Amino acid sequence: MIPAAFDYRRPTSLAEAVQLLAVHADEAKILAGGHSLVPMMKLRLAMPALVIDIGRLSELRGIREHNGTLIIGAGTTQHDAEVSPLLQQHCSLLVETAAAVGDVQVRNRGTVGGSIAHADPAADWPAAILAVGARIKLVRAGGERLVDAADFFVDMLTTVMDSQEILTEIHVPVNPPRTGGAYLKVAQPASGFALTGVAAQVTLGADQTVQRVAVGITGVSGKAYRAHVTEQVLQGQAATAETIAQAAEQATAGVEALGDIHASAAYRLHLTRVYTKRALQQALERAQRA
Repeated sequence: MIPAAFDYRRPTSLAEAVQLLAVHADEAKILAGGHSLVPMMKLRLAMPALVIDIGRLSELRGIREHNGTLIIGAGTTQHDAEVSPLLQQHCSLLVETAAAVGDVQVRNRGTVGGSIAHADPAADWPAAILAVGARIKLVRAGGERLVDAADFFVDMLTTVMDSQEILTEIHVPVNPPRTGGAYLKVAQPASGFALTGVAAQVTLGADQTVQRVAVGITGVSGKAYRAHVTEQVLQGQAATAETIAQAAEQATAGVEALGDIHASAAYRLHLTRVYTKRALQQALERAQRA
């Protein structure tokens, strides 16, 4: 199909983009990489009167470290995250997540912030930023705020962002010593989206017990979620095979799974428990070597 008619603006600064959005919030959409918005416009599932293209704003790109926090610009491409030495050194889970997104063409154009803001229930990044305890920076005319990843995703394709806000940065704590992470997924072959995707990050104490554990899961329900019961089973415990297996069995506790032509709800729940176990095992092995 052909998109409905729309106006197009390409601001030269974030400040200009924010002002445009303040004026046209109810009728505008932000364009970054375009992998989500453009197909929706072609199908007329989205029909904005104005498209504000922030894809060329250099101030939204790049990854840096500041006072123990990794700051990822929302316009950073998946490829740039995949090859980032800073992420590899301080939070390799995010490198693994970026490498799992789509294909080479998607990773070269798609942006980290765009994926998170779109909040597709089968996207890879939401699970990862939940697992690493990220915070999301949102900017609007006259102000900004930081939102915990745990509070950011509301429902399918819905976040706490309001119509005048732009996602500009993702803040991620630098991993403490003896931390390991892993992202594993079962991908739908045509799209690459997750039928289930599990991001696990574990920090071990000096006595080899689990000091911190976080598990983010995507592809299963209407939004990415933290597997809190799994985390509670492991917290403070010795990381034995038996404990990991018991914890993984709780990864779908209280979850209402989606079912479609690609996978039934029951199959998604089964995959989630299996892949939670595998992701935790891999994260723990890496933590022991860190």
